[in-house]
Amino acid sequence: MTSDIGIIATGSYLPDRVVTNAEIAPAAGVDAAWIERKTGIRERRHAAPGQATSNLAAIAADRALLAAGLSPDDVDHVVVATSTPDHPQPATASLVQHLIGARSASAVDVNAVCSGFVYALAMARGLVRDGGHALVIGADVYSRILDVRDRKTAILFGDGAGAVVLGAVPAGGGVIGTRLRGHGADHRLIGVRAGGSRVPASVRSVLDGEHYFRMDGRGVREFVSGHVPAAIAGTLRESGLPATAVDHLVPHQANGVLLRELGEALDLPNATLHLTVDRFANTGAASVPITLDAAHRAGALDVGDLVLLAGFGGGMNLGVGLCRWTATPPRRDTAVRNHTSALSHG
Repeated sequence: MTSDIGIIATGSYLPDRVVTNAEIAPAAGVDAAWIERKTGIRERRHAAPGQATSNLAAIAADRALLAAGLSPDDVDHVVVATSTPDHPQPATASLVQHLIGARSASAVDVNAVCSGFVYALAMARGLVRDGGHALVIGADVYSRILDVRDRKTAILFGDGAGAVVLGAVPAGGGVIGTRLRGHGADHRLIGVRAGGSRVPASVRSVLDGEHYFRMDGRGVREFVSGHVPAAIAGTLRESGLPATAVDHLVPHQANGVLLRELGEALDLPNATLHLTVDRFANTGAASVPITLDAAHRAGALDVGDLVLLAGFGGGMNLGVGLCRWTATPPRRDTAVRNHTSALSHG
């Protein structure tokens, strides 16, 4: 029996702490109603003091494995998309591999910022072509790198993790195609200036606020409108499928207003636009798998549906994935280890 590679199961984790617009508005110099009007965001989640990116990722991974009916020993590869790693090194994927007990798995990080999950999905698809299972995880803790006084960024982001299990599925299903594109000329639109080899960490870099995340919102909006629709059209064209065949659009949850504008600009007349940005804000590389898991657990995705994933963000990068849905209905029992204890790193 022939097979393809597809998503077997999904999982996600959002920290317990809910942070409302009213809580963050004063420091950013705006009011709560303004935040919702400009972004479509009502609230977001923040990681607890003892939680890092690997902790969130491990819980999401456990939930995906439980939904798949697999154990950590069944995992051959752990691919983590993040731009807020636990440490500059080692890879956060190595910490996740240890936390979940996937003793025989390879572990690698992907940093394509908010498009990272689709990049990771494309990489993992190649890793399991000859068999096995891959955990593909998007996880970020942006609350740790935000300047609470910067209304361009402080109001937009939250923390979370989403995961999928990738493996063999019946022929004709699974990941049909991916399209990855980089636009490095626009790299200044989004980023954290200090902490790398170009601008090493120093007292001056900390005092100057160069370790905070910064973004040119207008430039990002122009990038999205100028590149994302064409990338989606190109993916469909390469796959030989018409726009009318798409049943679901799961985009990076950048900003609710931006996403509704994007949905109107795209020629996907039969597609349901899935949004979680109002509840969870922009969770970076986690936003696509979190939203995918939410849609799956709500029963919105039927086996055989055509699902289009779209990630875009720092680099600038964008990634589009087209999947014929293959995950079975989720299990109700989602109790897993909480992985909240911090890992020591010497």
